[in-house]
Amino acid sequence: MAQSLSRLLVHVVFSTKGREPILVGQMRADLHGYLATTARDKGWECYRVGGVADHVHLAMMQPRTDDLSTMVGHLKRTSTVWLQRQGERTHDFHWQRGFGAFSISASHLDALLRYIDTQEVHHRTMSFQEEMRVLFERYKVAYDERYVWD
Repeated sequence: MAQSLSRLLVHVVFSTKGREPILVGQMRADLHGYLATTARDKGWECYRVGGVADHVHLAMMQPRTDDLSTMVGHLKRTSTVWLQRQGERTHDFHWQRGFGAFSISASHLDALLRYIDTQEVHHRTMSFQEEMRVLFERYKVAYDERYVWD
C-alpha cells in the first residue's frame, strides 16, 4: 500500500490506587472532561470517558503513530497532576500502576458507549474486580490474581 491506514478502537480501563473511591461528584465529571480534552489535544480520538468513584473507562481510537502504553501513560500522568491540584482530598492522588485495554470492533462501538454511560447502574451490583474478571474472560486475556490488583 502507498499509505498506512488503520482504525483501532480500544476500551481502556484503569483504577485509582487501591481502588480508593475518591472520584465523586463534580470532580469526577471534570476529570472525565479533562481526560477527553487531553486525549483530543494529543490528536487521539476519544469517543467517551466515564466511570465511577474508583475507576474510569475510555473509548478511544488508537492512531497508527502512537502505542497504547504511551497514550495511557500520558493520560494517567497528566490527570494525576491535575487531580493533585484539585484540593486537599486529592493532593496525594495516584492511579493504579497498570491498565486494561480491549479491542473493539466498529460494529460494537455504540454498545461500548452505552456500557460506559451506564457505569453507575452497572456498579450497583458488581465490583470493579468482578467487572474486570468478566472483561478478561470475554476478551480472553490471561491474568494472575496475585498481580492484577494493586
